[in-house]
Amino acid sequence: MELEEDNKKLTLWEAVSMAVGVMIGASIFSIFGVGAQIAGKDLPETFVLSGMYALLVAYSYTKLGSKIISDAGPIAFIHKAIGDNIITGALSILLWVSYVISISLFAKGFAGYFLPLIGAQINSFNYALAEIGIVAFFTALNFFGSKAVGKAEFFIVLTKLTILGLFIFAGLLTLHISYLVPDTSISGIEGMLFASAIFFLSYMGFGVITNASEHIKDPNKNVPRAIYLSIFLVMFVYVGVAISAIGNLPIDELIKASENALAVAAKPFLGDLGFLLISIGALFSISSAMNATIYGGANVAYSLAKDGELPKFFERKVWFKSTEGLYITSALGVLFALLFNMEGVASITSAVFMVIYLFVILSHYILVDEVGGRKEIIIFSFLVVLGVFMLLLYYQWEVHRIVFYGIILTFAFVIVFEAIYRKITKRKFSIAHTH
Repeated sequence: MELEEDNKKLTLWEAVSMAVGVMIGASIFSIFGVGAQIAGKDLPETFVLSGMYALLVAYSYTKLGSKIISDAGPIAFIHKAIGDNIITGALSILLWVSYVISISLFAKGFAGYFLPLIGAQINSFNYALAEIGIVAFFTALNFFGSKAVGKAEFFIVLTKLTILGLFIFAGLLTLHISYLVPDTSISGIEGMLFASAIFFLSYMGFGVITNASEHIKDPNKNVPRAIYLSIFLVMFVYVGVAISAIGNLPIDELIKASENALAVAAKPFLGDLGFLLISIGALFSISSAMNATIYGGANVAYSLAKDGELPKFFERKVWFKSTEGLYITSALGVLFALLFNMEGVASITSAVFMVIYLFVILSHYILVDEVGGRKEIIIFSFLVVLGVFMLLLYYQWEVHRIVFYGIILTFAFVIVFEAIYRKITKRKFSIAHTH
């Protein structure tokens, strides 16, 4: 029986492919042009810098994730460290909302690439149809449980990495080295730092591994391995893509094509076929991000319900063979996609993740004797992530004031909601699982 149960669990490489799916789908196609605008020629260096921030956060995730096995992921770590209180409750709601909003972002991104590719008319009805269709497809896939998700994810990610690999390889053969000379001026370095604060978020997907840790084979060993492997793999792809794109297309043209920067960057060395290939790669990327996010988001909703956080109706288990948490997460994702322009909301979600990361690192410091790790690395990680968070806030204050206020309002709303919800329901978290 146990062996049969184990066969349904995700292998190391299925867990890695799930995280890579979220990371690459979430940024390289969608916000690459934005990165080019802010960082200019320093985009490859920006990806290295933001990858290093991610590795610092991953240090705490791996130590905690190998000892605390729970689908609540970071919330289980924080609960274990600081107990059941309003902060734990508010952070758990924030985590779930960030998944919901990510789903809607991917739905929008998919529609944006899919409609031109099939020659459909670009209007709000077709957009809505494509958004609903893609979310419905992956919700149905998730109905079959974690093994189906892992298998589909593995093939989607393989296809995507093959296309990006071709882009990198062909691009490296036709590089204009002069395009790649870094901008070392004060404004260039400032741009690189601001962009690294934004691109830090393009590595966020590794958290999906801890959110699925109860469904991974031998989690004590495989959770840390999967986290590090996924970050290094993604960093290699990001830097390769950035070098190929910037080395083949003058930075001004890359910025002009910010919506589909990579497809346009492929044209000089791969022609129209490159444009088509990259567009298909984008669809695969966004699909795999959607797949892993619906899976991760539903897991969070399910696990937090189990621990007494989200309203009771999330708990009725039609999932694994599926819970209503899966359907509600997906339905709200569609609703956000249909109602909102997601750019500002995406920035708010980014800030939310940074705050969760800060609390995870703090939790690691509190639990260091129990889970292992070096205090000086934990303190250094905390200060770096805090600095990056402040940089993000400063950038949004200067450039998108409304997003800055949105972040503050989001945190205020969630704390008030949690305080009222806690008072009315008298809800308590159950104890996190430790292995």
